[in-house]
Amino acid sequence: MKQLLSLVFAVLLSAGAAAQEMAPDVLVKSVTEDVLAAVRQDKDIQNGNTQKTIDLVETKVLPYFNFRRMTSLAVGRDWNKATPQQKDLLTRQFQELLVRTYSNALSAYRDQVVRYRPFKMNPGDTDVLVRTEVIQPGARPIQLDYSLEKSDKGWRVYDVVVSGVSLVTNYRESFAQEIRNGGIDGLIHSLEAKNKSLVAGKAA
Repeated sequence: MKQLLSLVFAVLLSAGAAAQEMAPDVLVKSVTEDVLAAVRQDKDIQNGNTQKTIDLVETKVLPYFNFRRMTSLAVGRDWNKATPQQKDLLTRQFQELLVRTYSNALSAYRDQVVRYRPFKMNPGDTDVLVRTEVIQPGARPIQLDYSLEKSDKGWRVYDVVVSGVSLVTNYRESFAQEIRNGGIDGLIHSLEAKNKSLVAGKAA
């Protein structure tokens, strides 16, 4: 799951300000092709230079994801129990967890090809689904779907579904368990611990 979801970030790694004006499917397609080509040509990333990959993700990916909404969806009903400060801390830690986890797996991409499924969007839509398939040599295609919403800053990804599994839903059960055990602060501390482990190279 971690390697598959690393493509979540790879798809939107680099896009200029003009990309904000693109239709969501055009944005995904144009940036995907540029990014996968860049990753294949970057020997440092292929050789596992994690910090370089993280820097790239933080610079190019974050503007195109709505991490606050992703965090609220992952936390679920307990999100409304959190204070504004706790919500900020949760969002910051969840964002760091995703960036570090999928940056670690990004270097695995070499010969994948992305197939773009037919896209439907009605005039005035502000919430859409862009569907793709990742074609891997010697393996079955992986369905990779992006949920995007339109904001005053352009289209932003707020969830990704890999082979039918939602990114935010995938975390919801474990987050709920952490909250049952230690409250909102317990979840924050758990995320902090996971991030420290990733920094130390003790977890993936």
